Amino acid sequence: MAHILAVDDDPEVLETLGRVLEREAYEVSLAESAAEALAILERRVPDVMILDIIMPGMDGITLCYQLRRDPRFTALPILFLTAKGSTEDIVDGLDAGADDYVVKPFELAELRARVQALIRRSRRDARESAVIQLNDLQLDSDTYQVIVKGHRVQLTSTEHRLLRYLMENPNRALSPAHLLQAVWDYPPDCGDPDLVRAHMRNLRAKIEQFSDRKHIRTIHGVGYMISV
Repeated sequence: MAHILAVDDDPEVLETLGRVLEREAYEVSLAESAAEALAILERRVPDVMILDIIMPGMDGITLCYQLRRDPRFTALPILFLTAKGSTEDIVDGLDAGADDYVVKPFELAELRARVQALIRRSRRDARESAVIQLNDLQLDSDTYQVIVKGHRVQLTSTEHRLLRYLMENPNRALSPAHLLQAVWDYPPDCGDPDLVRAHMRNLRAKIEQFSDRKHIRTIHGVGYMISV
C-alpha cells in the first residue's frame, strides 16, 4: 500500500485529501505545518508528498528546498497543491525541486491521476540502475547525478527521468504532450505543457553550465531533442 503525506495548514483541505486518498486505498499521513511534516519524515519516507506553499512558520517552498538538499529525500516525489497559480509561482515551485504542481481549486480526478502517475514513476525509477552515456553526458540512475566533462551535477527525480528519456531516444523530436505521457506517465490530455518547459529550462541550466555544447535542442513547433 502506497503511503501519502499531505501537508496543508487548512484542516478542511487536509480532511478532503485524507478522505479522497484513503478511498483510493492509500495509507495517508496528515500534517498542518512543515514542522509536523518533518517529524513524520524522520520516522518514515512516504511514496508521495503533497505540499501546500502558504503555511505559517516554514513555507512549502523553503521546506521543499530543505528536503532536496538531504540525500534521503532526493527521490521523494513532491507535488505542490496550492492557491498560488501564476506562472512565476509555478516556476518557483519547480525550481525548489517539486515534481508537479496543481493549483487550487482542483479537480479530484486530476489530483488522483497526478498522484497515481507519481507513484508509478517512482516505482519504475527504483528498477533503473544502469549508468548510460551519450556524448559527454554520463547519467547515473542510482544517484540521480549526471557527470558533464568531469563535473558531477545533482538532478531532481523528474530532471533525471526527463534526461534519461531524452538520452534513450536521441535524434528524436519529442513534443511536450509526448513527454507528459512518456516521462510523467500521465494519461492523454492530463498535465500541463508548462511543466515540461520549466523542468527543461532547469535541466538545461544544470547540464550546460560546464559545456559549450547545447545538449538539448528546441525544435520550434515540435518539442525537444538530444542529438548524437
